[in-house]
Amino acid sequence: MGRIKLSFEILLLFSVFVIATCGLVYELVAGALASYLLGDSVKQFSFIIGVYLFAMGVGSYLAKFVRKDLIDKFVEIEILVGVIGGISSIVLFTIFNTTDHFEWVLYMFVFVTGCLVGLEIPLLMNILKDRVEFKDLVSNVFAFDYIGALIASILFPLILIPKLGILRTPLFFGLINISVAIFLCFYLKNEIKSRIALQTKSIISFFILLGLFVFADRILSLSEEKLYGENLIYTHSSPYQRIALTRNNKEFRLYLNNNLQFSSTDEYRYHEALVHPAMSMAPKIERVLVLGGGDGFAVREVLKYANVKSIKLVDLDPEMTRFFKENTTMRQLNNDALNNAKVEIINQDAYMWVKQMKDTFDVIIIDFPDPSNYSLGKLFSLQFYIELKKITTPKTYISVQTTSPYFAPKSFWSIHKTINQVFPEVKAYHTYVPSFGEWGFCLASQELQNNKIYNKLNNLRFYDYNFSQMAYFNKDMIAKDVEVNRLDNQILVRYFDEEWGRIQ
Repeated sequence: MGRIKLSFEILLLFSVFVIATCGLVYELVAGALASYLLGDSVKQFSFIIGVYLFAMGVGSYLAKFVRKDLIDKFVEIEILVGVIGGISSIVLFTIFNTTDHFEWVLYMFVFVTGCLVGLEIPLLMNILKDRVEFKDLVSNVFAFDYIGALIASILFPLILIPKLGILRTPLFFGLINISVAIFLCFYLKNEIKSRIALQTKSIISFFILLGLFVFADRILSLSEEKLYGENLIYTHSSPYQRIALTRNNKEFRLYLNNNLQFSSTDEYRYHEALVHPAMSMAPKIERVLVLGGGDGFAVREVLKYANVKSIKLVDLDPEMTRFFKENTTMRQLNNDALNNAKVEIINQDAYMWVKQMKDTFDVIIIDFPDPSNYSLGKLFSLQFYIELKKITTPKTYISVQTTSPYFAPKSFWSIHKTINQVFPEVKAYHTYVPSFGEWGFCLASQELQNNKIYNKLNNLRFYDYNFSQMAYFNKDMIAKDVEVNRLDNQILVRYFDEEWGRIQ
């Protein structure tokens, strides 16, 4: 009897570990999915964590009303958690482009999952209260709960999302939840009253989730084709972002976390405007640094200058640079720039890399994504530009993509003002890119800019070296009374969210 009792207790405590691990994974999946589809990762994760913890509290409160057939109820909840948590990503991806109430559905999934997880642990403690001394019961339950949460939080960014992806991860843990339910149904068959019904439910649920797991890639492809309205030719979830490349009759389009990064029909306009003002006006262009721009297009433009001796490309995501270095079609688009002998690829956080760098550069091209969240906002902060200045010389020219002065003027001029706190010479300029609309940049240096051309190419498709024309702004692209973007306030992210949120 002692051995059976011990096995029963260990089995249910192991269930606590599974509950905690799976529950946190469902919460993290919801946060990651919201960030992919809605942006502003800090806000989304904050809301989701708050709703999830509140729901767990509601579930814990409701548990006191469950007084009969506790083991049956525990197994049934385990099945429900597995099904609802497991299918969450598939449902959310499928409905994203078809409903105006996506966030309500997202938070409904988070709330229901949190309630069910909150119900499970009090039920488990009630089941074990007559079998285990109270002090041991509480300490063991919470120990297994916290250990499970730790393991989930470590596995999620390092293994689960890179290897299984955003759809298969919750399905995998749903299968684990239901596997525990199936095992309990058979192992505790003498203690479960609705044994046949629960066995049937758990087995059917298991095979439904297994089928969805097997066909997850196809389901995701159909969802993303519907989302983008184009044929998907490449998708990948890296630890940092969801990468999707589409193709229609006339163009390729790259999306990162559902945000358009380039169209092959007009990206040359953007990249020529980003690169050539700085490259043409810098007296010396032997050593060039490109921050961001893992697609290799900015590097492609830099390589057009024979005087360039070395280019360092710093981009956080190795999956991004690998794809644009190895894929045949992308190598044609970027002229195989990332395989050029002059180019060194460094996959690190640009902020930390700049802080540690001791060398200086003649030209610095900054092609970061827009500051749609706080992790990106730090790359447009005053502190970042202070660190950047340390790797420049008095003659270094710096070009920065600074979002749209038409759609987001407060964001644009906030970046300009922030750069101007560090570099005395900052000229704002802009150009029209059909895929994006009016787009803006800043050209910064320590010395006076006289628009003198030191290096000129004759084979550009768009840029004609008429920089003064690009530096003229109509009054509908001007914003005054903007603040400097500092790490401790991240006002830029709030500007960006406010301005682009009105358009979307």
